[in-house]
Amino acid sequence: MTNNSSVGGAYLQRQINGQVIIVQLLVVIFLYINLLLIVTFFSKDFFYTTMRYILFAVTLLSDSLILIISDIMLILSYFRFTMQIGMCVIMSIFVVLYTFVTPVTLTAMTLERFVAICMPPQHAELCSTRSALQCILIIHSLSSIPCIFIHSFFFASATHSFYTHDKICSAEMFILRSWHDHFRSAIGQFYFLIMCITIVFSYVKIMKVAKAASGENKKSTWKGLRTVVLHAFQLLLCLIQLWCPFIESAVLQIDLMLFINIRYFTYITFYLAPRCLSPLIYGLRDEMFFHALKYYALCGLYKKQSSDLSCLTN
Repeated sequence: MTNNSSVGGAYLQRQINGQVIIVQLLVVIFLYINLLLIVTFFSKDFFYTTMRYILFAVTLLSDSLILIISDIMLILSYFRFTMQIGMCVIMSIFVVLYTFVTPVTLTAMTLERFVAICMPPQHAELCSTRSALQCILIIHSLSSIPCIFIHSFFFASATHSFYTHDKICSAEMFILRSWHDHFRSAIGQFYFLIMCITIVFSYVKIMKVAKAASGENKKSTWKGLRTVVLHAFQLLLCLIQLWCPFIESAVLQIDLMLFINIRYFTYITFYLAPRCLSPLIYGLRDEMFFHALKYYALCGLYKKQSSDLSCLTN
């Protein structure tokens, strides 16, 4: 019995080692791609003076920050590294805040497409650079509400002795009561319900304009419609991410190995990958951004890319 337990423990440890290494490789790759997209954004005045590109950059920065902090927490947890509660609270605040920043920003990008297609005369006024900066402030204000509630409940429930011990930092340590978890789920579902209603409303309105449009306007409108669908898919992945903790906690009661495998799968599929692949797809779909991205990805080695990039200034 002892030999079987030791062999099983050794196999489990090797599997976890392999999973952590794979996660590190994926994080490095995803961060490199996001960094390339961010460099491309700052390469031309047109990008950081246009609202939809500014909001796109917000999602890139938000996702990159989440990738870094979540990976740090994963490594610290893997090596069983303990820290003061205060430091863990700071990391948790950033994680919770920017977990909501990305979907709220996607909703704002959908509204920008709605204004551009359905209200073209007002687009220049409503979607100016100044409006984009105000929109970023609103996005962070809305995203901070769940963070404030979650950590306020934690501070109100935690005893003084809780702060005197060093602990392994994790999201679960801030859930001290069962109703804390229910509230976290409820506020997340409420946010995504509002976002889904916004996207469906925008989709229906743009669809009506697309059917009535003709020629180049029709082509541009259908392209905007596909962008809204992409935002809806990204929000769906974010919503599934909120459901993952409930699935994992139920599986943990059944089998530890199954829990580890499911948590590993959900972390990569619904947490890491969407925060890189979706922004990359969005960037590649935009013709102007794609030409600039291609130029910097190839380090400007080919004249063709140089000519493509010069067209952006015209």
